[in-house]
Formats: sequence, structure tokens, C-alpha cells
Amino acid sequence: MRRLIGDILLPRATAIALWAWVAFNLALIGWVGIQSLKDSRDVWLHPFALPETPRWDNFGSAWQAAEFSAAALNSVVLTVFGSVLIVGVAAPAAYVLARSSRRVAGPTINYFAMGLSIPLQTILVPIVVVKLSVYSFMEDWVTGWWDNRITLLVFQVALSIPFAVFVLTGYMRSLPHEIEEAAEIDGAGPLRAFVQVIMPVARPGLTTVFVLNVMGLWNETLLALLIAPLPEERNLPAALLGLYSSMQYSSDWGGMFAGIVILVYPMIVLYLWLGRRIVDGMTAGISR
Repeated sequence: MRRLIGDILLPRATAIALWAWVAFNLALIGWVGIQSLKDSRDVWLHPFALPETPRWDNFGSAWQAAEFSAAALNSVVLTVFGSVLIVGVAAPAAYVLARSSRRVAGPTINYFAMGLSIPLQTILVPIVVVKLSVYSFMEDWVTGWWDNRITLLVFQVALSIPFAVFVLTGYMRSLPHEIEEAAEIDGAGPLRAFVQVIMPVARPGLTTVFVLNVMGLWNETLLALLIAPLPEERNLPAALLGLYSSMQYSSDWGGMFAGIVILVYPMIVLYLWLGRRIVDGMTAGISR
């Protein structure tokens, strides 16, 4: 009886639950897309019906009402620069920790892992204090000017480093030492071996960390609201919240759903395109 439950019923029930969850999320994504092509009346009266006449102008109205042009530029710049900086800092750090034989390497990796367990909500007050202090210091003593988006970028990178280092350390450990020995025989120093040998070989792991950080930074909302609250500083998630606040009074619900599509669908397309590479990069350190 125990074998029947543990080996047959439980795995099948788990698989059914997971597939049901996947189906629910796919249906929800499709439903949001359908709602974005309706007017407000059809959204409320016929929520599960297809639109009689697709309202493509909902996307234009949402883009203009939420000032998505500036928000989209902010999101793209912060996401791309942040992800590149995260990988650029985490890759050499993970390589050194993975190859180091010093006793401090293990505890250092554990400290990075501990960084994953700290909820963002618990450090919001220190983040706001640091943000205000940096703004005052830079404006009063250094440059006479400061942009909160730079502070937001620094915090996004700093808070994403523990995950990137933790994942890349496991991946770097899976790489064979022979490739470094061959590079050393050819006369390559540590830096040259890392750039010309290790980085190309570790591309799947680097791609995984880069894409996951792109998705995380693109959807960042709480930090953006706290650090960059001005309209010209907002990213897309913050602009979408502003759109929701205005749409509930103007009752343009089709436009609101169109704003959700503008924010969410690019990341879905990105994951569908690179999803297999992400999974391969996450499991490579385990399978090797």
C-alpha cells in the first residue's frame, strides 16, 4: 500500500496538479490578451467571449495615458545595464570561489547563499535612508546633480549579486580543470584563461543568469516605487500602477489590460525563446 501511494499515486497526483497549474496560467495569460482587445463595456458584460471587433487602439491609449515611452526606455536601460553589470561582477567572483582552495571560499559562498534568504521588505527603511543620503551627498558636495535611477540601478545590481554568484559558482565547479591546464600550457595567464577559455565554455550558465536577471529587473516594482518615484523616473511596472489608478476613474478597462500585455508579454516571449537554455544552464552544474 505504501509503495502504491509513494511510487504511483503521489507522483501522478503531483504531475496532474502541476499541469493544472500550467493550464490555469496559460488560460489567464490568454484571457488577459483577449480583454486587451475589448472596450470597457464588453470587458464587464462578456468577460469570457471573444471580441466582436478587436480594439487595437487600446494599446495606443494605454501607451499615451501611462506615458509608457519614457517608462519603457527606463525599463530597457535599467534592465540591460543591470543584467550586464550583474553578470560582469558575478562571473569572475564565482570563478574565483569555485576554483579557490582557501578555507574562506566555502564560508564566502554560504554568505552569498544567505543573501538569498533576506526578504526585501525587511531592508526597505535602510534602502530609503541610503537613497536620501546618496542624493543629498551627490547633489550638495560632488556633482550638484543626481538621478535616482542611478541609485535604483546600484541597488538592483547589489541585491541580485547573491543569486548570480550562487548559481554561477555551482556551474563553474562543473567545468573540467583540464581546459585551464591546457590554457596555462599555451602560455595564458589567469585573466586571459578566464576571458578566452572559461567565459565561452560557461556561456550556458552565463546566459541563464543573464536572462533570469533580465526578467527580474524588468518586473521590479517595489524598489522602483521607493527609489525613483518621479513620473520621468518610473519604469514600466510603476507606470502600470499609475495607469491602473487613472483607468479606474476613466473606466477604460480595455486600455488597462493592454498595459498589462505591454508589460508581461515581452517576458513571456523571451522565456519561450530561451526557456530551454535557462533550464539547461540551471541543471548543468548538477548533471556534470
